[in-house]
Amino acid sequence: MKFENILIISVFFCLPVWAETQQTHTSDKSICYGSTHNGRLENGVSLPTAGDNFVSYHWVGKIFGRTFVHSDVAQIILGAYETLKITEPTKVFKYAETGLKNGGIFKPHKTHQNGLSVDFMTPVVNQKGESVHLPTHMFNKLGYKIEFDLNGRFEDYRIDFDAMGAHLVALHKASLKQKRNIRRVLFDPVLQPFLMKTSHGPYLSAHIKFAKKRSWVRHDEHYHVDFDVPCQ
Repeated sequence: MKFENILIISVFFCLPVWAETQQTHTSDKSICYGSTHNGRLENGVSLPTAGDNFVSYHWVGKIFGRTFVHSDVAQIILGAYETLKITEPTKVFKYAETGLKNGGIFKPHKTHQNGLSVDFMTPVVNQKGESVHLPTHMFNKLGYKIEFDLNGRFEDYRIDFDAMGAHLVALHKASLKQKRNIRRVLFDPVLQPFLMKTSHGPYLSAHIKFAKKRSWVRHDEHYHVDFDVPCQ
């Protein structure tokens, strides 16, 4: 069977799921249970596919319902992007995997179970120094297969540590506005010094906890953020 036919059939059978995931907003506040490693979620909110300065990693994530978060987390993420439109008007951003509508096991991730974990693709610039989106498609595992070198370079792209720092600062400040916080950030310890050398470094060091040891995956093509929201 041709790839085009397989794609059409797959989309057809996924339409009911797709319709449900279009319900980006809910009148009910989300309730999280347990932890990011062992938890669940009620009234999850699906993040929008795109905005003025951000996009989702791939339409597949939306169709299969992999972009749900706690309602507080959704407000924080979107609030940060609004701030970045003003503070970083030339920068673009991309979020990746978040979680399922009802939480629970979220393979291949070991966390992302209660709506408080979000992956963000690393901001990059091209050879001209322009802010562009890191390519995320079927042939590189939706971006998760990308490997940056020890200087933050991959093919014609290099990590935009300034944009990443600005994003994390915006996320933290947006969290505080919601009377929430950031519990931790996972990002490759080898690349963290580049981030801390930016103008945002002092703020990040003072307000955000970064994991100092590498986890089971490197976290170089993306950074993982766990938000601090009270759960049942």
